[in-house]
Amino acid sequence: MEPRVRSVGHAFAIMRLLAGGEAMTLSEIARGCALSPSTCLGLLRTLVGERVLVAQPGKRYGLAPAWREGSARWADPHAQIVATARPLLDRAARQLDAPVGLWRVVAGERLQLIALGESAASTRIHMQVGQRQPIGGGATGRALAAAQALDEAELAARFAAVRWERVLDLAAYRGQIADAARDGYAVDDRYGHAGVRSIAVAVPGNPPTLCLSVSFFAADAGCARDAEAGQLLNELADQLYASSNAA
Repeated sequence: MEPRVRSVGHAFAIMRLLAGGEAMTLSEIARGCALSPSTCLGLLRTLVGERVLVAQPGKRYGLAPAWREGSARWADPHAQIVATARPLLDRAARQLDAPVGLWRVVAGERLQLIALGESAASTRIHMQVGQRQPIGGGATGRALAAAQALDEAELAARFAAVRWERVLDLAAYRGQIADAARDGYAVDDRYGHAGVRSIAVAVPGNPPTLCLSVSFFAADAGCARDAEAGQLLNELADQLYASSNAA
């Protein structure tokens, strides 16, 4: 694999985030690209100076018109990964007998389901491609937080933005993220959705912006199944990462 220049990758991440058409503030862009505010500000000033971005009222930034035209052709870095992921998600869903999803970070503060493998079970947990949830919620939120090594302020902000189904305090949430970093997968046991236990793994990236999850009915799940699902999702994450680097 050819070596990558990190700052160039971060610049393209900003451009892709803004390609949706909505102007965003410094803090929104920094969160969306998992950058520190100081690093993000330097990149924004450079991109404005190069006429890739334009500063807008309200201290917001947007793509310059020349870059916005035709942005659909280059703005979605996940199109190939989604195409690669679909048959893998279907296979994993059949193996685990539960829905397996691929999520991406969007608009800085949300996760969006971009691909889904369905099980053949007669009674299923309903999920739909395109659905969104707070970036800190569910097992996906914990897996991403562990992979991104968030500072305390950002971790607290993500936690506060989630409407939890069961009582959960910040200290316990922080402990669950530490468990995810130790075990290699994150668990949400009915905190995100009543009656649902989910397992998630972040797909490697710089920064990580993709996450895989599997959701079980809580009554059917347990620690042994967590480990099986975590191992399978980690193998799938490695396949997707290898695929993205080979593209």
